[in-house]
Amino acid sequence: MDKAIIGRKLGMTQLFTATGELIPVTAILAGPCPVIQVKGLERDGYQSVQIGFDEIPERKLNKPARGHFAKAKVAPHRVLREFRLTDAAKYQIGDKIAVDIFKPGEAVDVTGISRGKGYAGAIKRWGFHRGPMGHGSKYHRGVGSLQARDAARVFKGRKMPGHLGAVRRTVQNLEVVKVDMEQNLLLVKGSVPGAKGSIVTIKNSVKA
Repeated sequence: MDKAIIGRKLGMTQLFTATGELIPVTAILAGPCPVIQVKGLERDGYQSVQIGFDEIPERKLNKPARGHFAKAKVAPHRVLREFRLTDAAKYQIGDKIAVDIFKPGEAVDVTGISRGKGYAGAIKRWGFHRGPMGHGSKYHRGVGSLQARDAARVFKGRKMPGHLGAVRRTVQNLEVVKVDMEQNLLLVKGSVPGAKGSIVTIKNSVKA
């Protein structure tokens, strides 16, 4: 990837384009993200940049984390992410990555943790059809046959009730509608994974 930044999902709103079209957008508070560590081919075997987001007091860190930030001479941050950038060597420890690395009209991939929905049945979790709703049916929202007649066991991967949501998801090829450098805001067309206030990462699209 060529560029990446960490942000916080603020919520959704809508904008009018110059032609009068109304489009839904997600507002993301992105950066500024200081560079905390730079890895190179000679020492580490690959190129990457570690950046931070959401500054916090030093008292909230444990001793190893304090040493990590002290070595970089950067204020402590709540979130750390490492990105394998093709031009990682151009960054120096202490550099700031701001939201202006993206331009309106550019395509991005946004990664976040989807909303957790707790324990769900097979109908809600997998979209199974329900049974007949007549009183004599006695079978309405069950999971159905497990299809293991002779194996005497349930095969791995069988779709059954269980925990729904709260998994890492990426939405690809979203269009950047607006970049507000003063407020560090990135407005992206459409929805992105996660609840309001959740952490997301924004990267240039692999499909663009």
